[in-house]
Amino acid sequence: MENNKTNVLDLTKVKNNIPKKKKPRKKPVKKEQNVKVYSLGGLGVIGMNMYVVEVDNEIIVIDAGVLFADDDVHGVNYIIPDFTHLIKNEKRIVGLFITHGHEDHIGGLPFLLQKVKIPTIYAAGIAVPLIQNKLLEFPDIEYNLEEFESDDVINFKHTSVSFFRTNHSIPDSYGLAIKTKYGYVVNSGDFKFDFSPLGHMSDFNKMTKLGEQGVICLLSESTNANIEEFSSSEKKIAETLNSLFHQIEGRIIVATFASNVYRVQQIIASSIECGRKVIVFGHSMEKTIEAAIKLNYIDAPKGWILRARELKKIETEHVTILCTGSQGEPLAALSRIAAGTHKQIQLLPDDTIIYSSKPIPGNEQFINRNINNLVHAGAHVIKNNPLTDTHTTGHASQNELRMMLSFMKPKYLVPVHGEYFMLRKHVKIALECGIEKENCFVLAPGDVLNINKSGATVLKEAVQASDVYLDSSLSDVDSNVLKERRKMAAEGLVSVTYFINRKKQILNKPIVTLNGFSTPDKATELEEKISNKCEEIYINMINENPGITYSNLERQISIQMNHYIYNKMDRRPLIVVSIKKAR
Repeated sequence: MENNKTNVLDLTKVKNNIPKKKKPRKKPVKKEQNVKVYSLGGLGVIGMNMYVVEVDNEIIVIDAGVLFADDDVHGVNYIIPDFTHLIKNEKRIVGLFITHGHEDHIGGLPFLLQKVKIPTIYAAGIAVPLIQNKLLEFPDIEYNLEEFESDDVINFKHTSVSFFRTNHSIPDSYGLAIKTKYGYVVNSGDFKFDFSPLGHMSDFNKMTKLGEQGVICLLSESTNANIEEFSSSEKKIAETLNSLFHQIEGRIIVATFASNVYRVQQIIASSIECGRKVIVFGHSMEKTIEAAIKLNYIDAPKGWILRARELKKIETEHVTILCTGSQGEPLAALSRIAAGTHKQIQLLPDDTIIYSSKPIPGNEQFINRNINNLVHAGAHVIKNNPLTDTHTTGHASQNELRMMLSFMKPKYLVPVHGEYFMLRKHVKIALECGIEKENCFVLAPGDVLNINKSGATVLKEAVQASDVYLDSSLSDVDSNVLKERRKMAAEGLVSVTYFINRKKQILNKPIVTLNGFSTPDKATELEEKISNKCEEIYINMINENPGITYSNLERQISIQMNHYIYNKMDRRPLIVVSIKKAR
């Protein structure tokens, strides 16, 4: 008999065999790109240029300059940016780009490289040997330096960097463009527009193309934002110098910036035409000329540019002395010549000194001091003025800034490289060119301009940025030490020394020394008054608190003496108290 089994449908198995519907994959959400622009140096001052652009997690650093300290910062030779932020974000740095070879753009390199590992330094032309010469003095520093060409594009993961030539007072000056999702972030570098330059023309075509493609933010220099006149061409200066050289009898001494290679070439060319051998004085001048000759920026017959020791071999009327010191720097060659302390050059009555430079703000008093010394010694001095045009600037005047703005057509402007009145003047120029007021940002070091699809906002003091002071030994100078030095310079110094026994009893009256505080005829009387008061304060404090420590005792005496001197004489000198125990 046939076994009739009923086929029961196993719903469980059927269910398990039904292919599962695949859930639709979620499209990855693209993270909004943030472009951050800020300065670690170069805002509010002329020098110490260092700018940073962040695209996503990549950091691009632009320039690493130094600022030469003036007399207000006592015992300080150089000022550099604080690198703390770069130290903390070292792994995000993809490169350091140098716009040109001036000290206010490369002078901070050794100090940066001692603290921050930079994957690659990108530089062009004469900036390359100038950087190499500088770093030769720091043999322990390892670095990777690559030379870029005008048409190169340096690619990174989230961005790329391209370049455009500009005119400046040094060859191979560049602006650079950083590509972002929202358009280019452009740094102009230092520039002027010279339509008959001695070197390459500015790349107007690239600048206008960047403007057409879209510039989201322009960082543009502001050094001459208060100057209306269009800057003169270097060729005009060449004609003036050549005319002067043909008229002058006797020895010529020319002071100019060592890095102004085009000017140095003009001086050498005029000297050759007039039959004058050229003697070079100044370490920086020698090094720059050496680098410029290798790159064919300076051309002279062999044996025409001579070493300093050969000066004595040449007749006076057949020599040009080319030297540093146009800004009155105390140790520069011209300053020592003017002071009569130069070992190899003594001024002669028929000497003519040509200043082929312009005073940097703050240096006028030092330059005038040198000029007075030179004239007093019987020399003739020729300075830059409307009648004898011996210098032209390398920086853009108002009309040239307008040209840059019209080429780039930026949405946002960040004026850089200038004192604050220059930055604000640059903004006024931008407003005249049609940029909206709310799109112009005068930042302070450490302020971050954050750009995204929503617009641009300023994050105040979002990045650590301050000044670092270096003395002649290139060691950091603590800010508290600087405060003390300023106080001593302004108010003087009072030094108090106690001699005590083991029981903390005073062995004799405190010895008081005054420096920069009183006239000599009143010093003795004043020292006695202060000594009596110091003795009184000491005895009272020991009686009130016999167990007081010596360091606390010195501090408390200093505080009380500060009040006493201020109340009596309306002065707040630096007070140094020292307690010495007899053996």
